[in-house]
Amino acid sequence: MCHPITIQGTDLQFSYEEIDDDYMLLIEATVTVKSNTGVEMEALTAVSAAALTFYDMCKAVDKSMVIEETLLVKKTGGKNGDFRHPRL
Repeated sequence: MCHPITIQGTDLQFSYEEIDDDYMLLIEATVTVKSNTGVEMEALTAVSAAALTFYDMCKAVDKSMVIEETLLVKKTGGKNGDFRHPRL
């Protein structure tokens, strides 16, 4: 991962939304650590790798898939404190 620290736990959640006749895959990563640094980069890396893997596995069916936004939703603790994305 991005930092040489001991990660306490990870979780990936997948869900989808149907929009008109299309589907949108939602990928959420949760990473926990007991340390003075945040692990948002590890969570963002996990989501990005999962999206690229999904694209690679499904490109034979639909090469027009689009990987859109990757964003930090929420972060707690760490040197800079808590964060929640203002759009969500």
